[in-house]
Amino acid sequence: MSNPGRLRQSLKLVVLTVLAGSLLLSAWTYSLLTTPTKDFPVPHEFSIPPGSSLRQIASKLSSAGMLPNDWSFLMLAYLMGQHTAIKAGNFELTEPLSPMELLNFLIQGRIKQYQITFIEGRTFAQWRQTLNEHPAIRHDSLQLDEQKILRLIEANAPGAEGLFFPDTYFFKKNDSDIAILKRAYHIMQAHLETAWRLRQPSLPLSNPYEGLVLASIIEKETSVAHERNLIAGVFINRLRLGMRLQTDPTVIYGLGDKFDGNLRKIDLQTDHPYNTYTRTGLPPTPIAMPSLASIQAAFNPADTKAIYFVARGDGTSYFSTTLAEHNRAVTQYQKTRNNRSSSQNLTIN
Repeated sequence: MSNPGRLRQSLKLVVLTVLAGSLLLSAWTYSLLTTPTKDFPVPHEFSIPPGSSLRQIASKLSSAGMLPNDWSFLMLAYLMGQHTAIKAGNFELTEPLSPMELLNFLIQGRIKQYQITFIEGRTFAQWRQTLNEHPAIRHDSLQLDEQKILRLIEANAPGAEGLFFPDTYFFKKNDSDIAILKRAYHIMQAHLETAWRLRQPSLPLSNPYEGLVLASIIEKETSVAHERNLIAGVFINRLRLGMRLQTDPTVIYGLGDKFDGNLRKIDLQTDHPYNTYTRTGLPPTPIAMPSLASIQAAFNPADTKAIYFVARGDGTSYFSTTLAEHNRAVTQYQKTRNNRSSSQNLTIN
């Protein structure tokens, strides 16, 4: 006969062995699922195409060194009931993740965001170059002319200049440049509508677009925040009086590629639609992309009697109410600039 005591002891040993094995297996599995692989590649950018199966995703991650093996990731996803919850898109990892952390990362859809910054005061041509040079953007507009782009973004304007709001825009890889421009256009329209609604009464502006044109001139005339409203006030006064705006930035814009950095007397005398020395009123389109501050200044100018201003040479301007005062200021600040230039030349020599 078998010994009951020995049998019980054997069963106890088997149970203890199974329990110990289970504990070891659980500990090993837990460690496997909560520890990044030894050679986890960081920083690492990867993509999960739409329609990828869980097995394809696991294989891709494992091949890239982000998982110790396929099956642990598959098992984890099924055990957590998340085998269909992984998002497609472009991702970037900047630190090693365990299989469990990686699964949560993909479930949350932390898709990599790219960005592009459109700077105020730049032209549409310069913005197009910025778009074309960005490697993460799909360049759908590359072969399109300006009018075709305007139709695609559903803009009703004579040209694209000034229509887009300067800001930093975030997007996913391979987003279309047209989509980015459309967002910038709608944001600008929203700001214009608000500024028009809150504008000062009796401005000599027929519509928001004319305010946009004026804002672009203000943007190019000064980078000094507290002078924007004053410069706007000067231009508004001139428009009311029927005086020519006589502003250099519009002439420079009209010259286009012919401008070599020096504005000559002949340039001011040669008539074209953007020459505000030869033509009365606003130019036909904006000359740059204005900032929100310049837009607000155009629709809410300072209450001033000034109709002239001249650059002091330090970034600020001197404002005058009469031509005689203005001419004296021009003489004074030209002399100051000439003296400064002579002093610099003497130092260099």
